[in-house]
Amino acid sequence: MQFSMILLHLAGAVMLLLWAVRMVRTGVERAGGPALRDVLRRARGGWLQAVAAGTGLAVLLQSSTAVAVLAAGFAASGIVPVSVGLAILLGADLGSALVVQMLSFDLSWLVPVLILVGGALFLKFEARAVRQAGRILIGIAFVLLSLHMIGEATAPMRQSTLLPIMISYLRGDFFTAFAAAALFTWLIHSSVAAILLFVALAAQGVVPIDVGLSLVLGANLGGGFIAFWLTRGQQAVEAHRIPLGNLLFRATAALGVLFALQLGPFPAALFGATEGRQLVNLHLAFNLALVVVCLPFTGVMERLVARLVADAPATNASTADDMPASRASALDRSVTRTPSLALANATRELLRMGEVVELMLRPVMDLFDAGTPERIRRAQKLDDEVNRAHTDIKLYIAEVNRGAMTPAEARRGIDLTDFAISLERAGDIVAKNLLVLAQETAEKKLRFSRDGWNELVGLHDRVMANMQLALNVLVSSDLESARQLVVEKERMRKLERLSHDRHLRRLQSGRPESIETSDIHLEAVRALKEINSLLASVAYPLLSESGDLLESRLARGAPPQEKTVHVPV
Repeated sequence: MQFSMILLHLAGAVMLLLWAVRMVRTGVERAGGPALRDVLRRARGGWLQAVAAGTGLAVLLQSSTAVAVLAAGFAASGIVPVSVGLAILLGADLGSALVVQMLSFDLSWLVPVLILVGGALFLKFEARAVRQAGRILIGIAFVLLSLHMIGEATAPMRQSTLLPIMISYLRGDFFTAFAAAALFTWLIHSSVAAILLFVALAAQGVVPIDVGLSLVLGANLGGGFIAFWLTRGQQAVEAHRIPLGNLLFRATAALGVLFALQLGPFPAALFGATEGRQLVNLHLAFNLALVVVCLPFTGVMERLVARLVADAPATNASTADDMPASRASALDRSVTRTPSLALANATRELLRMGEVVELMLRPVMDLFDAGTPERIRRAQKLDDEVNRAHTDIKLYIAEVNRGAMTPAEARRGIDLTDFAISLERAGDIVAKNLLVLAQETAEKKLRFSRDGWNELVGLHDRVMANMQLALNVLVSSDLESARQLVVEKERMRKLERLSHDRHLRRLQSGRPESIETSDIHLEAVRALKEINSLLASVAYPLLSESGDLLESRLARGAPPQEKTVHVPV
């Protein structure tokens, strides 16, 4: 019974550790997503720059896997070459080891401070960046708390009669310990959490240093396999080659070191005074050596993985990478005499239409940065599906309107038709404005200034987030989300004005990049703002019905203006 309670406490502590690491990563991604991706874009300058970018991002995200997935996505877009992506991943693994190094110190005194400050930031402020900073601080506090819980849960295991038998077996079968650690790391999808767990066990005297070395090496192999597994579904071969090359680097090094350790006693005492500290330092030394040894061979590995993962057949070149899978329309005409069911079907089809618009909009910034004519044409071709869905939805709802409907159902039909028109217009802006501008940028080989590029990426990310919010409002009719969507519309208007003013100041300073891309920059900003406004239109019927939508306060005799929204913030 006692042993089962120990395992229960240990499992709870490990789950808290996994959740806390994910919480920190989510906060960093939401607070600085555009900046993080821009770091990877700038990493194309050389090996050392790529290693530094990977290291920094892994420290911020507390995950080398997250960096690997980002790098694979950029490789699929043609922005990052495979050899540079491999250098980024080598740096990311080093950054992950640095995270373990920092979290291994006794910082339990910080837990209440981090929870207090982080909770206040998250609960008392509305600004997105401040709230995410609070999320990050709370996540770090939970990481430290979980490590303390792991130490308490494993302390009684030292008196277990079963433990010496298990340790004796693992000492005699180092490869089983190595393989089990690799499998465990892959199962929990976090090398940071796995290494911290093994270090905590070693610090409690549960795991001796020789077994701990096999576990740490296995965790390094398992960490490389996570990214390879997560990117297996991507269609672009470049997205597979980078994680595969990194996995081959790590597998070769980990197995080589594992078998080398069996040749004689290892001077682990040189790496620290305690077994826990020794494992942490050895993990860092392994990843640092991996960077030094493997970095010159990234070009060789690029050629090797190109042989292992062949290019797609030429016949598939015309297929749209992001084209949604073909499926039957949700517009079932057998239920048009039952308005409630028919409108539900129209909502489903409208949601699918929104997802196609999202697929068109998502790669826009990548296409501005490294778009090819073929990729731009494939993205533009999705607009045909948007137009078809728009026509089908309008005609379907018109057919439903011919039957008997309640006033609420009639209003809902009008609202769905209006949003279909908005989405169709948004698709046109992407296809005929943004993608045309991306093609012009590629043909003329233009480059935005760093400040201008950061502004565009930030606006694009905000529109993508609001796209998700709009589709949520469409399906759930959630009033709070509708209010937030209209608040975001006002923020977008201010950001568009701010970007416009900053761009004019850059023109006055005579920056060549700003002068060359002036028209494109201004048109792209306007297009993103218009798309965001069209998305926000889904919130107005809901806010009008709830009483949050008020008429403008106008002086008598003033010309009529658009309605404004009073949103409690």
